[in-house]
Amino acid sequence: MDLSLDRPEGYLFIRRVGERSITVVDRELQASFLLAPDRVVEDWPVGDAASLDEVAGDAVRALEPEVVLLGTGSRQRFPSAAFMAGFLRRGIGIEVMDNAAAARTYDLLAGEGRRVVAAFILAESVSAD
Repeated sequence: MDLSLDRPEGYLFIRRVGERSITVVDRELQASFLLAPDRVVEDWPVGDAASLDEVAGDAVRALEPEVVLLGTGSRQRFPSAAFMAGFLRRGIGIEVMDNAAAARTYDLLAGEGRRVVAAFILAESVSAD
């Protein structure tokens, strides 16, 4: 059996999700970031779901998504209702999940040509909660 590397073309994809990093194509990112099919916005200044505010939401909305996948680390953690409402009021769907689930869902939706943005929270240290 022949094995070949099948790389999606036409969009940025997630190759690997680790506990403290995510690899987009061939680049390992270790700080929170935003990912759209056509670009990466590095160093999104968010350390945890509780710190999400209107400014953090504005950075996501600037990428003009139809749906947002919020990856909150190794576990699913919901942001404030006000943060979520900032998307829903504008007709933008938002789903909250752990980073691994957000990565799988992003790759699927981006591969379908959807206007998806994944917002990944990567903390410098893993919290013990």
